[in-house]
Amino acid sequence: MTLLTTWPESGPQTVVRRTADPAEIAAALAPLGVRYEQWPVRADVPADAGGDTVLTAYRTEIDRLNSEEGFSSVDVVALHPGDAPDWPQRARAAREKFLTEHTHDDDDEVRFFVSGAGIFYLHVAGEVHAVYCEKGDLLGVPKGTTHWFDMGTEPSFTAIRFFHEEDGWIGNFTGSGIASRFPGFDDIHAGHVQAQTA
Repeated sequence: MTLLTTWPESGPQTVVRRTADPAEIAAALAPLGVRYEQWPVRADVPADAGGDTVLTAYRTEIDRLNSEEGFSSVDVVALHPGDAPDWPQRARAAREKFLTEHTHDDDDEVRFFVSGAGIFYLHVAGEVHAVYCEKGDLLGVPKGTTHWFDMGTEPSFTAIRFFHEEDGWIGNFTGSGIASRFPGFDDIHAGHVQAQTA
């Protein structure tokens, strides 16, 4: 289940908003220019499915989004425990790359979660919005939006990525240490799972 948590940028001591309602999440993110929607989850697509299988399964949704947004390329990125002998090193390097606050000058960051989960943290207008995304969630972060992404210490996800620019992901890092002041994926994920099973 998706979760949106909003705090003041000063820190997580005060919760401004917390909701798992998709309509409320979309309404809260829309004024920030952030696209949030849910696509049907394809039960016949395994969590570790290859890129061609994923793209074929979601072709209708991909084509619709492409026609609306004019993306030049679409691909699939996956990171799952044990998927390569060097998985611990790959996971650590991947997490560190995205865990520092940054922006993108030339492209939006648009991701659809086929499986697994991750959290986008949006730092906008004096607040930090943590958007916990899982399978079925699509999030579009507009270019220029200050943000970071946490996939946790044991990443497990498959996502479709959409690009307007052929260069793909290029981050401009702000040098801020703000990400270290807020709960990371592991803490939010554990609390979220516990709340769902309570």
